[in-house]
Amino acid sequence: MSLVKDAFEDLFPDKNAESYDFEIRYTNKFKPYNANVRYTGNSFVFNLSGKWKTVSREIQIGLLQELLLRAFKGRKRTFNTDLYNSFMKSIHIAAPKTKIDPSLEKSFDRLNEKYFIGMIEKTNLVWHYSTRRLGSYEYGSDTISISRILESDENALDYVMHHEMLHKKLKFDNKSGTCRHHTKIFRELEKRFENADEMEERLKILARRAMRKRIIGF
Repeated sequence: MSLVKDAFEDLFPDKNAESYDFEIRYTNKFKPYNANVRYTGNSFVFNLSGKWKTVSREIQIGLLQELLLRAFKGRKRTFNTDLYNSFMKSIHIAAPKTKIDPSLEKSFDRLNEKYFIGMIEKTNLVWHYSTRRLGSYEYGSDTISISRILESDENALDYVMHHEMLHKKLKFDNKSGTCRHHTKIFRELEKRFENADEMEERLKILARRAMRKRIIGF
């Protein structure tokens, strides 16, 4: 696969690409622009969202290099990884906003006004049913997802929503080939949430309670 070979040789000029087996698989089972790499020995399979098929070769090489760095536990920046990271920070602009839950929208609007002077563009806002993952922000689809266990606790919901809105605002930082989502400035802004320490403890209680219900079955 010349695409992976080109990515590999640019990233590791001292390694022999012929010593490895590379395969790319595009799948529509992934969320937009997600990807991973599976490897055993010298065999590597790159699984990419079908959305990547229409993205430029240069940006795809950057994605593959990021995955290779993860696999080889390397830290390096290239022209292509910079292109890839710039692409991921701006892809939300083109994502359709078609899934906005009304109750989550109220939380988003409250926080946008209170902490972000109304400057955060509305995302897709959906619920999920995980008791372990209380919230997430998906760059490719521009979606904030919140666990249903927070539905009846407005303050806890707002705290997690605020966390995910910070992810949308700050995106991520990539220095020396290391991608960081929870940077120093992220933590500083997160602490500005009213009663942040108290809310952390509240989330632990809600999570434990939800797990007990799940185990007992009521």
